[in-house]
Amino acid sequence: QVQLVQSGGGRVQSGGSLRLSCAASGVTLEHYAVGWFRQVPGKEREGVACTDVSDGGAFYVDSVKGRFTISRDNAKNTVHLQMDSLKPEDTAVYYCGVEPPVATARALCRRVPDYWGQGTQVTVSS
Repeated sequence: QVQLVQSGGGRVQSGGSLRLSCAASGVTLEHYAVGWFRQVPGKEREGVACTDVSDGGAFYVDSVKGRFTISRDNAKNTVHLQMDSLKPEDTAVYYCGVEPPVATARALCRRVPDYWGQGTQVTVSS
């Protein structure tokens, strides 16, 4: 049984930083594509940072490029999202998503992964 448990998040002022973590059980993340997605009320869930096993690269949506960094800690079977220079428009519920390798990291961010974390609220105040 795959379980993804998220931690981190919270409230921060504009320009601040937060780190999200997603610890997995029932699956070995280094063999899976992993990504971070976010959703605000009334909008579809958006893939913001994804990394795939196949191409070894990472994809970032333009709005977070240069500010967010996705990383894996294979020893702890965990994936992180470091968020710097946060803006009020980054406010959302963030989810980690995992699925077997897809073609590219960009493709994962445009899909609906097989497995999801429970979601974590990130609030950035101006």
